[in-house]
Amino acid sequence: MEYLKFILYGFIQGLTEFIPVSSTAHLKVISLFLGVDDPGASLSATIQLGSVFAIAWYFRNDFFNFRSQSSKKFLEFLLHEKLLRSILVGTIPIILLGGSIKIFIPSFFYNVFRSNLSIALVSFLMAIFMYLADSSKRGSLNIRNHNYSDSFFIGFFQAFAIFPGVSRSGITISSALITGWERGDAAKFSFLLGLPAISLTAIVEFISSFNEFFSLGFLPLFVGLITSFLSSLLAIDLLLKYFSSNGLKIFIIYRVIFGVVILLNL
Repeated sequence: MEYLKFILYGFIQGLTEFIPVSSTAHLKVISLFLGVDDPGASLSATIQLGSVFAIAWYFRNDFFNFRSQSSKKFLEFLLHEKLLRSILVGTIPIILLGGSIKIFIPSFFYNVFRSNLSIALVSFLMAIFMYLADSSKRGSLNIRNHNYSDSFFIGFFQAFAIFPGVSRSGITISSALITGWERGDAAKFSFLLGLPAISLTAIVEFISSFNEFFSLGFLPLFVGLITSFLSSLLAIDLLLKYFSSNGLKIFIIYRVIFGVVILLNL
């Protein structure tokens, strides 16, 4: 049962991390509906490492291209590559907000913001925000011609993903669309921007809750990470192919239904 529970955690985490429906909310709510323990913020964040590996693997050719373009030192190339600097700029807001909460309000996620009522209300708010983004005029911004102010703007909204139910991919893709990004590049930049954000969150949570994870055992956690990795690859591929042509409509409808189902089961 322990292994099945972690397979469930990994599958939900991976599938919902990149589809704009909120992985944290689904881990919390679906676990409750199935009678399984809520994995909690720390375990949820750690299983997200599987999603980090999935991003790195899916976009491995991009990373290899970064390396092959550097004729001198790799570090020197990283410091001068616009996309990588843009990702760094976009990561600053979530580090500042998340770090402040972790230091000054350590019990933040275990209070009202992780309640089912809060998750339902946030789901409705996200549906509205995604609708506005999906209805906005298609722009011409992309990974090649955007400015650092554009990446900071998206990163600012990414910081709100620390609230359960928001969806990191949902809010970053939506904020990119509002500022005039092309659909395909909005999704790709969202995934790449998530690489440092998810990694830092997972590492911090793993270190701060090391004793808790040690008591769980390594193998169940490893199984959860592998499941998260595989389902994340599937979610990335599906969203990139679907979203470019169809937009966010189906996810908007789903978020409304998800919120209603939660409210009916309070």
